[in-house]
Amino acid sequence: MSEERVLLVNAQDEVIGTMEKMEAHEKAVLHRAFSVFVLNKKGQLMLQQRAAHKYHSPLLWTNTCCSHQREGETNIGAGKRRLREEMGFEVELKELFSFIYKAPFDNGLTEHELDHVMVGYSELEPNINPEEVAAWKWMDLDAVKTDMAANPDRYTAWFKIIFEKSYHHLEAHRYEGKS
Repeated sequence: MSEERVLLVNAQDEVIGTMEKMEAHEKAVLHRAFSVFVLNKKGQLMLQQRAAHKYHSPLLWTNTCCSHQREGETNIGAGKRRLREEMGFEVELKELFSFIYKAPFDNGLTEHELDHVMVGYSELEPNINPEEVAAWKWMDLDAVKTDMAANPDRYTAWFKIIFEKSYHHLEAHRYEGKS
């Protein structure tokens, strides 16, 4: 398999090149990414616990899935692909907003991303990929907020940032009767 490349972007989300994913994280170069939040009819968020062998943030809880767009791939297409690869199901996704953030990790790598945040709706139980995901659970948005404040070390650095930015959007986009 070829090396995974990320799309380097400027602050206006215009692609200015590509770079190998690890190199982009070592150099903290701004690149395009996405974060998917899946909600159920109760307004609960599906969280995943990252697999134990991940090169950063192993066994930490995070949003339903996230990753990087590939060359020629739309944001929604990338979100659907990664949701299928990590969680084993697909739903319709709606892009809510995008923003830039920077999150350093303990291992010297840094996420510097222009992140496209998407929401989808499902009642499905995921069929998790154990190479990517150790566990999953549904949590009320308020419970996530409370637990994240009490136990920040249980959550990924980027999820803490993205959840804070997304909370009111997610509240406003509770289940819309889709399956």
